[in-house]
Amino acid sequence: MGNSAEEGAGASPVVETSEERYRGPVFRVRTDLLRYADGHRFACDVVEHPGSVAIAAMLGEREVLLVRQYRHPLRATMWEIPAGKCESGESPLEGALRELAEETGYRAARVELLASVAMTPGFCDEVLHLVLARDLTPGAQSLDEDERIEARSVSLDEAMAMFERGEIADAKTLLALTMLARR
Repeated sequence: MGNSAEEGAGASPVVETSEERYRGPVFRVRTDLLRYADGHRFACDVVEHPGSVAIAAMLGEREVLLVRQYRHPLRATMWEIPAGKCESGESPLEGALRELAEETGYRAARVELLASVAMTPGFCDEVLHLVLARDLTPGAQSLDEDERIEARSVSLDEAMAMFERGEIADAKTLLALTMLARR
């Protein structure tokens, strides 16, 4: 994710001040006071996030692993691909291997970075690393105390049908399914 220093609409403002508003276990929130070259000032709230990984785990050529879990901000239980927060000092591929094993029990012999995308760049600096995992070996889940996760594999066609029926409403999962369908 780059920083543009071009003149005009893409010109970057200068950060005059930055104040932390909240610090929690997953993210921080700060307010930056910004100034454009023409003198215009404005405030911008920013959610600082360490980044995340999402895993398109393939069981065979056309079977994808999904997890079902409660997502409190939406007050809904959702089907999605396994995912989680990046840990300090860990590469996206290492994080993907860890999250896949924790949430599903599966271990992958091969992983490949498919894409790195800005999730909500209007207010958050989170970058999601979408990883393809293959050659899976089953094992036991290692869930956090607050996690209740059901894992199951479905065909890519069934996963897309789940999206069309509104059973999958998660953007990272739709992105992964779209990328997998094009391969």
